[in-house]
Amino acid sequence: MFKLVLIRHGESTWNLENRFTGWTDVDLTPTGVEQAKNA
Repeated sequence: MFKLVLIRHGESTWNLENRFTGWTDVDLTPTGVEQAKNA
């Protein structure tokens, strides 16, 4: 049996542009940084 774990990240600049991130590391927006701190 396998376990699938999904992890959300804070808002990124590409999220705002409706772009797919895939394997690329994209910077978080200031809102995304706050979301990550509050998680």
